[in-house]
Amino acid sequence: MKLRIATRKSALALWQAEHVAALLRSLEEIDEIELVPLSTRGDEILDRSLQKIGGKGLFIKELEVAMTEERADLAVHSMKDVPVDMPDGFTLAATLERANPADALVSRSAPDFDALKSGAVIGSSSLRRQAQLKCLRPDLEVIPLRGNVNTRLAKLEAGDYDAIILAAAGLERLDLAHHITQLFSPTEMLPAAAQGVLGIECREDRTDIIALLGKLECSASAATCAAERAVARRFGASCQSPVAAFAEIDGDEMSLSAFVAVPDGSETLRDRITGPSSGAEQLGLALADRMLAKGARGILDRAERLAADTPDG
Repeated sequence: MKLRIATRKSALALWQAEHVAALLRSLEEIDEIELVPLSTRGDEILDRSLQKIGGKGLFIKELEVAMTEERADLAVHSMKDVPVDMPDGFTLAATLERANPADALVSRSAPDFDALKSGAVIGSSSLRRQAQLKCLRPDLEVIPLRGNVNTRLAKLEAGDYDAIILAAAGLERLDLAHHITQLFSPTEMLPAAAQGVLGIECREDRTDIIALLGKLECSASAATCAAERAVARRFGASCQSPVAAFAEIDGDEMSLSAFVAVPDGSETLRDRITGPSSGAEQLGLALADRMLAKGARGILDRAERLAADTPDG
């Protein structure tokens, strides 16, 4: 069987596609793998925030069009960028083993987060990260930062920022971990739902591919993703909403934490639940419902209004 993988053209996206290609080549059913690099609107529009131009779904729309038009058979995504509701006709056929889920501080001068000067300028376009940064250090100024990993590092080196926040997994995958100044613990900065996880998407009617991709599935990763994405789904959160969710499995038990906030960190809500990992999605829904009963909806509605009123930086 020959398979064509639709991918964005960034270095990280190509690494991810090549990683999956290598896994697929190890299967006896695979004769050939071809990468189909594509440009997406999310990659092309860098002067406006994702919230204003349609969210992170813009990074995967063109890949889905390629699959619909049979120019590609599957696509590889960072799961934190995948909307919680899949479009009709598509499915997540495999969830791979999770890499480092942490957020990383990359600084030009400070040896760690606490050492950043008062009023330091931090680059991040994630409202989730912004809110948690403000909770930790209200004195910091957080301003937007778009572009691929190397573009963001170049902007830091150019002096546009005192520090930036990136996903540790992306830096490690690109052999750029030496840039990491500090990894945030989940108690300091809770990750985005499914951060550090790669997922493989294909058309629902490609049952032959779905069966094949099932051999790459990591059950633990699938369970934690299901729980975390259930939280975001219940909240009606987009990939840019100030929502965090992180699950860990110990034996048959799962612990799941979630966080919602307004971007300036002035109003936050955090909660945690434990239960059987076999009921991961139900656990996520239960935690979200408990947080909604405690006022999460009001916080998220306020966050959405503030984001809509904030001009692009």
